[in-house]
Amino acid sequence: MEWTRPFGNTGFTVTALGLGGGQVGNKELSEAEAERFLNNVLDQGITLIDTARGYGLSEERIGKYISHRRSEFVLSTKVGYSIDGFEDWTPAIIPAGIERALKLLKTDVLDVVHLHSCPLETLKTGGVAEALVKCKEEGKIKIASYSGENEELEWAIQSGLFGSVQTSVNPTDQRSLHNYIPQAAAKGMGVIGKRPNSNAFWTHASRPIGDYSEEYWVRWHAMKASADGMDMQELVVRFATHAPGVSTAIFGTANVDHFNKNIELAKKGPLPEELIDSLTTAFKAHDKGWTGQI
Repeated sequence: MEWTRPFGNTGFTVTALGLGGGQVGNKELSEAEAERFLNNVLDQGITLIDTARGYGLSEERIGKYISHRRSEFVLSTKVGYSIDGFEDWTPAIIPAGIERALKLLKTDVLDVVHLHSCPLETLKTGGVAEALVKCKEEGKIKIASYSGENEELEWAIQSGLFGSVQTSVNPTDQRSLHNYIPQAAAKGMGVIGKRPNSNAFWTHASRPIGDYSEEYWVRWHAMKASADGMDMQELVVRFATHAPGVSTAIFGTANVDHFNKNIELAKKGPLPEELIDSLTTAFKAHDKGWTGQI
């Protein structure tokens, strides 16, 4: 079982499972809990941590509690929006967002920086991708990346401007897995799988109308899919962390026990081939324009 992998041709090596830092930024999480959790992630040997401008206190806490261990992990964040004094998705906001992230994360360089769900037309003509590449040339970041789905993702992969991508990968969100990730892998790009937990749709006995997990709940039941007796958490963890072309899959939690359990599940290796085939067939058979979820 391959636990560490090259992050495309970038020169980085990452663990099959990484941390999605959204919940670390939750104000309801105490500072002591955040410090304990983040250091546990590194103590477990995890080598990729993904955060974002929009994740509350996440960047600040990563800088505060593990910047002294900066050499132990690949640091990924996102820019393009929500910087005071700048219009979203303009060339000027890109370096401004990077400078802010460098300060909060207490680091001299950012390893991976994504344009996060940037609209297609802006990608093509807005100059933001070029602004990100310029920051790479200036040494502020190491890898210019794109995080998103569908046509925007395909454009980013084919543009030649990015060294890695981040996209949704789970049993109910396989569009990128079959259509775009193979293109990225063929170009030597690193691939971060997001939403690997399928928003835990299975925790709802009936359709969770209005909930973040509703779309995935609907798809799973439409697929008439089966976990074949396997615990659903194990199924989604092993599906995403060992999906073809995926360098690492990021799981968002701030619970030490939950995160450590996911590591244990990922280390079991890929799902049985017949179960993967069943999930793939079910998705493709019932796909009614099931695009990647932002």
